[in-house]
Amino acid sequence: MSGVGARVAIRTLGCKVNRVESDAIVADLLARGARIVPEDEAAVVVINTCTVTGEADAKARKAVRRALKSSGSPVVIVTGCLAALDAAALSALGERVVVEPDKTQLAVRVGELLGLVDDACEPVVRAGEGFRTRAMLKIEDGCDNFCSYCIVPHARGAPRGTPLVEVLRDARDLVEAGAREIVLTGINIGRYQDATTGADLAELIGAVAQTGVSRLRLSSIEPPDLTQRLLGVLCDTPAVCEHLHVPLQSGSNAVLSAMGRTYTAEEYAERIEEARGAIDGLAVTTDVIAGFPGEGDEQHTETLAFVERMGFAKLHVFRYSARRGTPAAGMEQVAAEVRARRASELRAVGERLRDRYARSRSGVEAEVLVEGVKGGVMTGTTRDYLRVSTQAEARTTAGDVARVRLPPRGIR
Repeated sequence: MSGVGARVAIRTLGCKVNRVESDAIVADLLARGARIVPEDEAAVVVINTCTVTGEADAKARKAVRRALKSSGSPVVIVTGCLAALDAAALSALGERVVVEPDKTQLAVRVGELLGLVDDACEPVVRAGEGFRTRAMLKIEDGCDNFCSYCIVPHARGAPRGTPLVEVLRDARDLVEAGAREIVLTGINIGRYQDATTGADLAELIGAVAQTGVSRLRLSSIEPPDLTQRLLGVLCDTPAVCEHLHVPLQSGSNAVLSAMGRTYTAEEYAERIEEARGAIDGLAVTTDVIAGFPGEGDEQHTETLAFVERMGFAKLHVFRYSARRGTPAAGMEQVAAEVRARRASELRAVGERLRDRYARSRSGVEAEVLVEGVKGGVMTGTTRDYLRVSTQAEARTTAGDVARVRLPPRGIR
């Protein structure tokens, strides 16, 4: 196995799924003898792209151009969603650009370029040294919701679940490697189904919990997928964390309809009420899009009021950015300055809600997964997804699960 010149850098843009796929690419590259280095030292730069918005496309192209200007004149391999949709435009960015939409072939392509030998390679488990104690485990890919603002179904294809036997194998490997928390992730994990056994997300959660993992978390779940069956399993599985991220996108029924979302604000609120009733101490976080095409002041005000009423623990606000090829890109656009103002107003509400939730937890004893210790201060995450910084006890190290009385300060 040659290590000469086997210098690879990887840049990841976009969602958590891209990040977990990049981790898999890194693991494969390490197994083949590559060294992961900063971009300006690399012979090959891998860029894992996102294409969810026009802004994401622009960031991807900028990342490619920047990599091409690196001092080592690297070959730039572009993968990810934009590579799947617009390979020709990416290839036109430079002679040293190689487009490889299939991420499972990335390590092979890099190996060919660097002369790496892949025989007798030992797999590298994506946990422990070099990876966070919270490990993401991809269980599903693809989506067929076809929301009017989203290009992802075209880039990722229809929903398809990773076979349950493979999920359990990877989960056990992560636990054995030291991962204390596993985050189940995918493009639309509520649509998970094992094509062979018919196992759904609820069954998968119960099975993964049996691997001995200390904590289990869902990355995101669509409102219609919060079924009574799923809530029952979440409630009855001790490893499952008391946190759900449930995208809202808008509190206005008119805007939800234009977005192609399959629920009303009232139905969303009902699902969240059911979830909070089923899971004690549940924290709910969400996503909201500001300035969607056709959104007027009245609809924006409805969203502000709805978000306030729901009392989310955290709000992720995205200013609408048109993505060419989606129905929303052809709708009447909201002025850029209005989108910016509405996003700012939503973020202000989100900050207030986050602070309110953090204050409500101050003084409570909570379980914290320690992710780092520096200068006697440990940082980590509670089961309800609060970030905590507080004084560490002697011999506390990353990966420990500590019982901490949450401080009045140092919670985010």
